Amino acid sequence: MDSTVNPAVTAQLTPEPVVTLENAFSQPYNNAVATARTCYSSKVIHPEDVDKDEQTRVRRDAIATSIYQAGHHTTIQHATFQFVLEKVSRQFIWSFLHSHPYYNSEQVSQRYVEVKPENFVTPPLSDKAREVYLSTIHLQMEAYHRLMELLRPAMKREYAKLFTGRNQDLPKWQSSIKKKIQEVARYVLPVATQAHLYHTVSGITLHRYHRLCQQFDTPLESRIVVEKMVEAVGQWDPDFFKNIEDEIPLEQTLEYQVFQNLDGVGERLGSKEFIDEFDRGLEGKVSKLVDYKVNGEKSMAQAVRTVLGLRQSEMPDEEAIDQVMNPAKNPYFGEALNLTTMSKLTRTMFHPHFTFRKKISHTADSQDQRHRTTPASRPVLFRQFIPDRPDYIVPALIQASPEAKEYFESVLKQVWQAIIQLLEMGTSHEFALYLLPNAFPIRFEESGDLLALHHKWTKRLCYTAQEEIWRTCLEEVMQVQKIAPLLARHILPPCGMRFGAGTRPICPEGDRFCGLPVWKYPLDQFSRVL
Repeated sequence: MDSTVNPAVTAQLTPEPVVTLENAFSQPYNNAVATARTCYSSKVIHPEDVDKDEQTRVRRDAIATSIYQAGHHTTIQHATFQFVLEKVSRQFIWSFLHSHPYYNSEQVSQRYVEVKPENFVTPPLSDKAREVYLSTIHLQMEAYHRLMELLRPAMKREYAKLFTGRNQDLPKWQSSIKKKIQEVARYVLPVATQAHLYHTVSGITLHRYHRLCQQFDTPLESRIVVEKMVEAVGQWDPDFFKNIEDEIPLEQTLEYQVFQNLDGVGERLGSKEFIDEFDRGLEGKVSKLVDYKVNGEKSMAQAVRTVLGLRQSEMPDEEAIDQVMNPAKNPYFGEALNLTTMSKLTRTMFHPHFTFRKKISHTADSQDQRHRTTPASRPVLFRQFIPDRPDYIVPALIQASPEAKEYFESVLKQVWQAIIQLLEMGTSHEFALYLLPNAFPIRFEESGDLLALHHKWTKRLCYTAQEEIWRTCLEEVMQVQKIAPLLARHILPPCGMRFGAGTRPICPEGDRFCGLPVWKYPLDQFSRVL
């Protein structure tokens, strides 16, 4: 099929997303067939072996078509493509690029890089709707900078509590304070805000992107970016997409059809009843443990004994678990490099499993979802938007500053009014919801095995982690402590793990040290505003 991008489509987003193929396998198509043939050969088949002459190329193409149609797609997974993406929205990144596990990204951080007021995406809108949209975006951008001013007094107070010996007027610490203020002020920014990133995927993931790019929540932007990615790879290797399938139209996606079958309410926005029911189920928590393997401790302990070839009388459950999870006994937990999936003993942590019901902001979830081995069922976003009820997360530092909180909430009320106005004008929810603030809550369920959750928890319990995701992880570990104390006993932030393992320096963050000897604190004494 023709993988070029329709210019009429790309013109509908302003500015147009920029996609550059930065790095790629030299012969991805030939490599895929060579790997397939190697499975049935007494010697290794190399890419050049399948492209020597017309006869080998005919055979190559037949094999490529056959294995693709049969679903033997690991051969396509070897080829890897690294893209630079620019002028793409945070909404697109959250909803599409980072909603699955098979990618790697390095993305500009709103925590550390100040957002420029002109850096946002504008979807295709009528003149009147465009006027409302742009005026609201400008309001949010102005509010971002205004909040940085309003938050400075509270930030300086909290910073002084942590770093009693630091002169806040020194340029070095002024920069640190500014970054912390940016981290909180960004909650008012729209999810239309642009980002740039490196994004690396395998060939099979790129095929999947193309097949299902037209889905909620950003079908237009997803289609534009993915078609540009496919076009770039097609220019690099014209044969690679010989067997590519057509895109599934939005109207044929599973979610769309389910909505249409629900009494024809496919365009219905969120319901208060669902939101209230979900929030009541949290019982005042940010993240509530709702399911787990009841024999998780016993299963893991037995797995440890199985690895070592020991009877229960030789290693009781508590000793077996402690041998793996106590950093004083397991030096891998003091390593900077995560080695746990490579070790036979730490792989026993695969067996316990936990499910949490969560409510965190769009911006915090954009970090949470980067932990790709703890998958979640994130929502179709417009089904959680209630027009007449502004819905947002208020960061702790804003809570600590009454003036900033009042201003923050007044701005978000205006944002809600603008979204309602756009919807009443006939603007699609896809485009109107680009105005949603980073503070908008994402409600979802998330699951993971102990090994994957342990990695996330220990990293995000660090006091330098974003405050909201830190609080989420703290709640989760505290709940696991109650139902599986042997598993949770040694779940600590990086400094605690390194201290237990005897690794020095205790804090690995250098100048980013949080200012507190957290490795000495029990989890029930963890508390922070910054």
